[in-house]
Amino acid sequence: MSEIRVRFAPSPTGELHIGGARTALFNWLFARHNNGKFVLRIEDTDIERSTEESIKNIIDTMEWLGIDWDEGPEKGGPFGPYYQSQRTDLYRKAAEELLDKGLAYHCYCTPEELKAMRKQARKEGRPPRYDGRCRNLTEKDKKKLESEGRKPAIRFRVTEYGQTVVKDIIRGNVSFDNSNIDDFIIMKSNGFPTYNFACVIDDYSMKISHVIRAEEHLSNTPKQILIYKALGYDLPEFAHVPMILAPDRSKLSKRHGATSVEEFRDKGYLSKAIINYLALLGWSPENDEEVVTLEKMVKQFSLEKVSKNPAIYDVKKLTWINGHYLREEDIDTITQQLMPFLKKKGIINRNISDLKPEEYDYLKKVVDAVRDRVKTLEELADGISYFYINDFDYEEKGVRKHFKKDNTAFLLEECIKVLKDVEVFSLETTESAYRRLADELKVKAAALIHPTRLALTGRTVGPGLFDIIVLLGREECIKRLKRAVDYHYFFKSKS
Repeated sequence: MSEIRVRFAPSPTGELHIGGARTALFNWLFARHNNGKFVLRIEDTDIERSTEESIKNIIDTMEWLGIDWDEGPEKGGPFGPYYQSQRTDLYRKAAEELLDKGLAYHCYCTPEELKAMRKQARKEGRPPRYDGRCRNLTEKDKKKLESEGRKPAIRFRVTEYGQTVVKDIIRGNVSFDNSNIDDFIIMKSNGFPTYNFACVIDDYSMKISHVIRAEEHLSNTPKQILIYKALGYDLPEFAHVPMILAPDRSKLSKRHGATSVEEFRDKGYLSKAIINYLALLGWSPENDEEVVTLEKMVKQFSLEKVSKNPAIYDVKKLTWINGHYLREEDIDTITQQLMPFLKKKGIINRNISDLKPEEYDYLKKVVDAVRDRVKTLEELADGISYFYINDFDYEEKGVRKHFKKDNTAFLLEECIKVLKDVEVFSLETTESAYRRLADELKVKAAALIHPTRLALTGRTVGPGLFDIIVLLGREECIKRLKRAVDYHYFFKSKS
């Protein structure tokens, strides 16, 4: 094929998993690098598990990640429809062709019979595979079975001899003995196709040039190649990207933490950071850079640079990358993306468009002061809360360390005096005032700084103290220092 055409074909049975998002990204990067087309196809033939909610989630999540598609749902295209549930006539027609050629046959076995068949095979030490009992049914046999109310599935007739070779761009040639492939179902008794059959028909009819998917699909590929050949279709090129394993090299699962893109989005991870991290799961950019722009990814991406080895899922690395983007991203962008988290915590309950210009400017200054010390939007929302809420509790460790001392109230009262006397309330003047006070009292500056921080924020760590003081303003700082003095006296009276 002269045009590069790739596809991402998720099943809408849940949220978009990190592994699925990585597959979508690799396909998208390959298409964009080669000036090709990226197709989104929804494989919704599992009628019991597929939901409209999952379809919406997949579309919304991909849009949020910035993985746009050239053809597919909401966009259309020349090879639609792009929902498998709407393409059943194509599958039935192809199945009939295989039946007419004698390359497929009707199977009337019930689930109970198939289960018993597998059980018997295991008992006898044989692979639990279909024994071909419906391969050569006569018309009389079929009518009898149908009279019992049985609805047949359609099985592909696999040649028992020889090998099927998968030519894989990443893994080289991988051979499979046909004797290990049983006669597999291509159309279920409910009239819907199986995965291995539908994706062949769809990839061919949508002119897909490269099938790029996860390594766990490699065992399906020989079955699909057999169908391609039986129908006389040209094969696409195949590339199976490495598995994503948990840090302990086990299969990735919920027990290892968040595994869906939606979970990370809800925890306050940025789409740019997730895209950056996903790209590194099995692919290496030039110079082994860890922070890579999307433009660089598109320019550098190739399947030849994708590793054969499993990629290790590392949330710490993702969080580190997210912290980088949180610091470097445009302040307006971060502030706007932060708003849902502020609402969720009840810190600011209005939309950003409802804020007055001076309120929005203040929020940006606060965000800029705090974002260097946090790694997610969720942490950022928590980190700025004390700029808007002044009835917070004091951290216990801070109280023990800074408020239990006998001279705490005296020191804080002296701090109140100097803040009252500062004429121009700025970083330089407030810091100079504190340092002069420390010299006058013959104490270290830390003896004033630490209890002041606790009094103003309720915390022992955060942005620079004098940034906090200037942002809060003289009146609010004095009010909070007085509250801490009262707390100290109350605390002492109880002890």
